[in-house]
Amino acid sequence: MTAFYTSLNGLRNAETDLAVVANNIANAETAGFKKSSAQFADIVSSGASSDPRLSVGIGATVSAINQDFSLGSIEQTGRSLDLAIDGDGFFAIRNVETNETKFTRNGNLQIDGNGNIQDAPGQRVQAFPVDATGAPTSTVPGDAVAPVVNAGGFALSSVTIAGNGVIRASYSDGSTEPVGRLAIATFAAPDGLRAVGQTNWEATGISGAPEYDSAEAGNRGGILSGALERSNVDLAEEMVALITAQRNFQANARAIDTSTQITQTIINLRS
Repeated sequence: MTAFYTSLNGLRNAETDLAVVANNIANAETAGFKKSSAQFADIVSSGASSDPRLSVGIGATVSAINQDFSLGSIEQTGRSLDLAIDGDGFFAIRNVETNETKFTRNGNLQIDGNGNIQDAPGQRVQAFPVDATGAPTSTVPGDAVAPVVNAGGFALSSVTIAGNGVIRASYSDGSTEPVGRLAIATFAAPDGLRAVGQTNWEATGISGAPEYDSAEAGNRGGILSGALERSNVDLAEEMVALITAQRNFQANARAIDTSTQITQTIINLRS
């Protein structure tokens, strides 16, 4: 029966592998998505400690599902509030209902009627307050807001974001003023971030706390305006991985059939 449960373990692991690959393929066109891969480790019986040559393998287990945060290809859109980070770092966004801060590589942003810069679900992008030259005046980020009217009472006409993350608001009188500077978050161990859907991640004890700074500061990438980062999924690689996982699943299923037949034969011989 050991062979039966060993193969059953393998069947479950292959199912996990198939699920990870399928998720990668499903998100091949999702902006800011990062692919994952299932990692496995063997399980060995500890019953032969006196003679290691008699140790028996009893299957495998999923040791980790690793995320790959390598940069995806950059797609030009021409829309001023489509942003991509050309390098390390994440946009920080705040959920206005829960006040939780999450992190994303998807820079598909928009502006609401009150001038709040936010993502598609309405989470507020975080930025540093700035002075008249665009230099940050605080190290604590807050909601990025472009006032809908300026001091002269003129209406907001457009918002642009520079490579260093400075947000500039233009008004109908022809004036332009900096209203914030994007806060880019980095982590000591980004692989430890927890995916929570909508191409968002949240910090964990493994990833460490976020460290905020401006774009192009330290190891943080610059901002590309009018562009989005595509998924880093390579469909050709995923199709090969899909075939491999499928063959693994089939092989373990065949091993279960064989083990069942052998067990039934032994029972028949003993009866």
